[in-house]
Amino acid sequence: MKKRVALLGASGSIGKSALDVLREGRDFFEPVLFSAHTKEESLLKLKKEFPRASLALSGKESGPEGIEYFGNAGLLEAIARANAGIVLNGISGSPGLKVSLAAIQSGADLALANKETIVMASSLVFAEAEKAGVRILPVDSEHSAVFSLLEAHGKEKAAELLLTASGGPFRTRSAESLASIGPEEALAHPTWNMGPKITIDSATLANKGLEVIEAAGLFGVAPEHIKVVIHPQSVVHSMIRLTDGAVYAQLSKPDMRLPIHNALYWPECLPCPFARLEFEGLILEFEKPDFEKFPMLPLAYEALKQGGVYPAVYNAANEAAVEAFLSGRVGFTNIPELTREALSRDWQTGDDSLQSILEADTMARNLTIQYITEHF
Repeated sequence: MKKRVALLGASGSIGKSALDVLREGRDFFEPVLFSAHTKEESLLKLKKEFPRASLALSGKESGPEGIEYFGNAGLLEAIARANAGIVLNGISGSPGLKVSLAAIQSGADLALANKETIVMASSLVFAEAEKAGVRILPVDSEHSAVFSLLEAHGKEKAAELLLTASGGPFRTRSAESLASIGPEEALAHPTWNMGPKITIDSATLANKGLEVIEAAGLFGVAPEHIKVVIHPQSVVHSMIRLTDGAVYAQLSKPDMRLPIHNALYWPECLPCPFARLEFEGLILEFEKPDFEKFPMLPLAYEALKQGGVYPAVYNAANEAAVEAFLSGRVGFTNIPELTREALSRDWQTGDDSLQSILEADTMARNLTIQYITEHF
């Protein structure tokens, strides 16, 4: 029997990679739901290719014939009705949290590319997954690598997680020159082809900060046992250090189709035509991240150690700051400044409930926007 797959965010970069995996695995998968935010033409094309799949357009309340579900409420209803065996959440940003919870509550395994789900609400999400008896399978290349390595060697033997980072396009730039960087320059990532927000996050290393928080939530590892290593070639996707000191790594070409393949086929390990690595002429470099030049990374560790809703505040303030940067309202180096300002407030009253998390998310965004209005 084919595995029933719901693909959310089908028109984005993760969605496009996932479609290649689904096309390659037509004998294994039956797509039952595709969603997009506003790109209705992309959805209608998919309907021609996969006529049995339902369509959901989350960013509009109406649309052309052939699309059955509209708006955020429509998307949640579509997930509940899809009867999927696995849901791939490729939606970007904090809106992905409610979608992930809906997928889990539908009884489907969750292939998770939306890191904000775990950053904002790891305890809540895993409690819901345990209640529903489903698995959460990471799709980020770094966490997919760690997941595979821990399965191979055993979590009880792991002393340290080593997350690799490309370092972004400004790795070798001087700290003084970062203030002059504009959106167009920051959107040119040296390795990965991603959406605007994630590309900016990679340039500031906020993306790696979010991945540190996500790794702690996914694998139950304390922040002091998670390290970041700059690796410009993006061939080593992550490593684990065992208690005996040995380090094991997962290597492949930088191609998101491999971690998506692994999540969709899990627990099977089947041949994959993507990301095959050849070693002739391969040079691998590693270095320490510069915490002073890229303060979004140490700020993530700070938020993680504070716990509670602080990781959600980090995420929300960063999202608001990145949006302001892309619109030209603030500079590149103001992104960490704004995030630090939000984290400096007292957020200790929040708990792990969805209501507290969403309230903190909204409040942090509003505070950041207000700070921008008053100071820029």
